[in-house]
Amino acid sequence: MARKKRERSKSGIYHIMLRGIDKRNIFMDDEDRDRFLQTLLKAKQVGGFSLYAYCLMDNHVHLLIKENEEIGNSIKRITVSYVQWHNNKYGRTGHLFENRYKSEVVESENYLLMVARYIHQNPVKANMTNSPAEYIWSSYHKYIDRLYGDKVKLDTNNILNHFHDKEKFEAYMTRSNSDECLEYDQKIKFTDYELKEHIQKRYNIKDINNFTKSDRDNMIFKIKKETGASIRQLSRVLGLGRGIIEKASKVG
Repeated sequence: MARKKRERSKSGIYHIMLRGIDKRNIFMDDEDRDRFLQTLLKAKQVGGFSLYAYCLMDNHVHLLIKENEEIGNSIKRITVSYVQWHNNKYGRTGHLFENRYKSEVVESENYLLMVARYIHQNPVKANMTNSPAEYIWSSYHKYIDRLYGDKVKLDTNNILNHFHDKEKFEAYMTRSNSDECLEYDQKIKFTDYELKEHIQKRYNIKDINNFTKSDRDNMIFKIKKETGASIRQLSRVLGLGRGIIEKASKVG
């Protein structure tokens, strides 16, 4: 069976997940994590992509990237280099990552912020820490450092421009939510871009946040019923929390 063609981002921004083959660990210790970050930053320098967020878990990695060269080339540069180093260190051969990395397009500012929060809260939702600040292997600390005026090797402006101060950034990034990103197992009728275009043309909607709560919920219900889009996909396309979509889906 042919692989599903990878969706191309109109904005150039992608949420990427690299996962260990058979879900096994790709990091055994902090030296491994530090080496991966070095590899990531070197690939950023060579490929010229913008790095908005990252989180290194035991058996997978989340990245939020805006491509310069084709995104697949950048990901290959990262994985090949790290696997060579990892296999040499542990005296092993063969694959470390799943053959096909997971990706989703990020086409709106609202969803960009949501994905960044999802990435930073990954350790919290995995019950590894109580807050993003307690986990040192994500980009959350880089944002805090930047807010204190430090220079960081991360492209923080695109996200920080949405917040007036450190408190507002922290409040958003630590807020309890039901966000779920990177839907790759469920079949969908529309790509994100196609669904966004359909909604704009069919309902003449540019920003659903301008609606009253009642009108917004009724519109979400109507869109979901007509398109068959999942709660996760509507959350991405409309830039609204999954909980809002879920509640609105029941208004009828």
